[in-house]
Amino acid sequence: MNAAEVIVDYLEKHGVEYVFGVPGGAIEPLNNALHKSKIKVIVAKHEEGAAFMADGFARVSGNISVCCSTAGPGATNMITGLASSCGDSIPVIALTGQVATSLFGKGAIQEFAVQSFSIVSMFRHISKYSDIVINEKKAWEMISKARRLALSGRKGPVHLNLPTDIMKRKAGDSNGRCNTTQVLGFDREGVIEAAKLLMEAERPVIVAGWGSVLSQADKELLMLAEMMDIPVATSPKAKGVISEAHPLSLGVLGFAGSLVSQEYILSRDVDVMLAVGTSFNEFVTSGWDKRLRPMKSLIQIDIDCNEIGKNYYVDVGIAGDAKTVLHELAHQLLRQSKTSGKLGVSRRQEVQAIKEEFAVTPDTCDNLPYKPARMIKDLSDSLPEDTIYFVDNGNSMAWAIHHLPITQPYTFYVGLGFASMGFATAAAIGAKLAAGARPVVSIVGDGSFLMNGMEVATAVNYKIPVIWVVMNNSMLGMVYHARKLSGIPEGIPSGFAPVDFVKLAEGLGARGIRITEPGQINRELIEEIISSGMPTVLDVIIDQEAVPPIQSRIASLEKLYT
Repeated sequence: MNAAEVIVDYLEKHGVEYVFGVPGGAIEPLNNALHKSKIKVIVAKHEEGAAFMADGFARVSGNISVCCSTAGPGATNMITGLASSCGDSIPVIALTGQVATSLFGKGAIQEFAVQSFSIVSMFRHISKYSDIVINEKKAWEMISKARRLALSGRKGPVHLNLPTDIMKRKAGDSNGRCNTTQVLGFDREGVIEAAKLLMEAERPVIVAGWGSVLSQADKELLMLAEMMDIPVATSPKAKGVISEAHPLSLGVLGFAGSLVSQEYILSRDVDVMLAVGTSFNEFVTSGWDKRLRPMKSLIQIDIDCNEIGKNYYVDVGIAGDAKTVLHELAHQLLRQSKTSGKLGVSRRQEVQAIKEEFAVTPDTCDNLPYKPARMIKDLSDSLPEDTIYFVDNGNSMAWAIHHLPITQPYTFYVGLGFASMGFATAAAIGAKLAAGARPVVSIVGDGSFLMNGMEVATAVNYKIPVIWVVMNNSMLGMVYHARKLSGIPEGIPSGFAPVDFVKLAEGLGARGIRITEPGQINRELIEEIISSGMPTVLDVIIDQEAVPPIQSRIASLEKLYT
């Protein structure tokens, strides 16, 4: 085998089904190797879209994913997508082409900077590992190391730069499979102390973050909450890791979140807080609100020690995988309960009373223009419960977080680690390949859709039936409403000329449907779209002046950025 074949053979043996990318001269050796393999190649319209697709596939499948590009601009186009994966700890392998080593420094086409090593340096800032394969005999070792690092500890993206001549050289046989090993240990003393604090707590709460999703800890989280009768709030990224219909669910805490979680956590005397897999970033804390700190003790579980105590003083920090630590914590509480003779007291009546007082009433307004909150209700009422939602950054995210009820874990995804516009537009395509028959819906603003909307053509090309719901108001809505609420002038305009997304969809080979009135999105329409098996764009004309639930973000901007 040559070096490119060794890399592809390694990926195939480790279950990689798809590679998302854009071809080019510098990766033709990789192209030749992929042609001989069983791996399917999904050619995107832009390398950023390819990286987002790989990210979406990895989120839904739980497996590592791969994207590729040619040298120079192909590689730099991929950086935003990989940075998003880095921000959200998603295991993606990025393979980028490079000019032949004999041409380094001579100004070959698409060579990036002096001696061609600068692209590796750029990727090092947005990945767990970035290197250049400079010796064909090291190809298997380096792809093995890259995969191992992507999947170990706090997961994340990795990058290998592949010079054309090195990829063509004979590298011997592939060394076959290479196992990864997860560190699933925990601090037993920390678990014992945490159990003691929870046992003694009068008004405890659990805040479940993205780490609880990454570790697939929904069952352990639910078991612990029900055992001790502890209310649970989630971060925006972890929305739905516990059913929002559960009696102990407080909903989302922070940006565009639930008034119920705000009332229980910020306005009442919580004495012990168990934080699971959350770094307490700006979105979940509404700009690091001091009221979030519990009266007595904060317990924080995180696989990354750097996150523990970063933003709030922690009384008990437990480094470890959320699923493993929660499992052990639950058993420790059972052991301690045998001594004390009690577990948690019931708090469901209090949570129910708060829900009744602060519940958000679904928008049933039939008036025009179409209200975004009503649109979210129509979607929720029309789609199957196991639908997987990818929601883009902007007002679309705020409306979805606040109004879309999620009752099954791992069905709601936002790219908030880097908060890149255009993420959900492309990521939903990779997600659908991993989701099988389950519907995948991308809820996206028109501004975000215009950034990566050409990827609809990718879905058409490979018959991937994603449903895009474009909230069309001819503006960058979050910018517009933030300025309006804060009295900021339109120096850099937030509005733009109206776009006909039905014609755009049809021009790309997809189905386009214009939605202008409440009720037009209904179960019959959605069932017909799903049964058609066609990529479909719903062009939804919404009320420009409907104010999204972004007040906490505005308050953060005024408090932190002035």
